[in-house]
Amino acid sequence: MRLIIILSVLLGALAVACNEKEVLSYPALTEYYPLKVGRTYTYRLDSTVTVFGSLQPKYYRIKDSVESQFNDAQGRPSFRIWRYITDSGQVQPWKFLSTQVATIDENKKWIEYVDNNLRFIVLHQPLKESYSWKGNSYIDTKSGSSPVKFMDEWDYTYQDVDQPYTVRKGKFDSTITVLQVDEVSPPGPFDPSFYQQTNYAKEVYAKGVGLIYKELIHKTWQINPGRWDDDSYEIKLTLVDFR
Repeated sequence: MRLIIILSVLLGALAVACNEKEVLSYPALTEYYPLKVGRTYTYRLDSTVTVFGSLQPKYYRIKDSVESQFNDAQGRPSFRIWRYITDSGQVQPWKFLSTQVATIDENKKWIEYVDNNLRFIVLHQPLKESYSWKGNSYIDTKSGSSPVKFMDEWDYTYQDVDQPYTVRKGKFDSTITVLQVDEVSPPGPFDPSFYQQTNYAKEVYAKGVGLIYKELIHKTWQINPGRWDDDSYEIKLTLVDFR
């Protein structure tokens, strides 16, 4: 009887160990960020900018082209991405807009993305529901001269892991959503009689594709003289095509 009890305990411990191993097995970040030279992504860009204190919508097409791969100063594999822009109807020729860099850090288990000299940690292991990290930790949000103080202490959090998501290109069966920030200060519905700042940002990545949706809102209402701050804006990127 004693031998049977001991064997039962050992088998139970083995089962627990196997279950823990399964729980700790997460998808590789590159499954949702599969960059390779020659791949291009075309997005519809809906943007809102401040014009004389009012928010005005503008529409464009954006094309991101993975131009080359290289190792950075730390020996990490990196990809140089060229961004082009045209009008929403693609009547005008594409114009070069900027260069971004995506870097895969196997040691720190994350992916960095540099845009406009700002370095974001866009994805981080483990890729599981509710996992959170400081995605803007490399960005200066503290100094008095920082133009992006509103990005301070954002907690990037995974939501809807391995769930479907639909954009202009169509429906993608397996995606992950990264909610970067969702805050209104002071909280509550917008009332032009009171000061209020809104910060909202999220990105959605599809398995085998990459970024399919991005949204960023930063806007501040000043009651005196009753207008939006000049640095208020809204951005929505929606995947139209990729090759």
